[in-house]
Amino acid sequence: MNTDTSTAQLVSQLSEQVSRLARDEIRLAVVELKDKGKHAGVGAGMFGAAGVFAWWGGLSVVAGLILLLTLVVPPWAAALIVAAALLLVAGVAALVGRGQVRRAARPLQVVENVHDDIAAIKEGAHR
Repeated sequence: MNTDTSTAQLVSQLSEQVSRLARDEIRLAVVELKDKGKHAGVGAGMFGAAGVFAWWGGLSVVAGLILLLTLVVPPWAAALIVAAALLLVAGVAALVGRGQVRRAARPLQVVENVHDDIAAIKEGAHR
């Protein structure tokens, strides 16, 4: 009977240790995830700040181009020329983007092949 009690105690200790180990691992995972989340948040914020500064840099380049053109043409004409160039670039980008979206929206070639195969099988069955 002493052996049964000893085995029962061992099973109880094992269960307790496994439970403690699982709780400790969960606590460690929570701490690790909090740390990773904090770093991810800071990283995302830095990417956002970089985007804002890049935007401002781009606007400064545009202003510089306008000022450079004012050496050759009146300021109002320089602003219109740069605006037209920017709108042209935007239009080309929009057309390329539209083409890419249309290409992505087309059905998969595999689906078209299966439809063709089904039609061929139906046609062969009717002969």
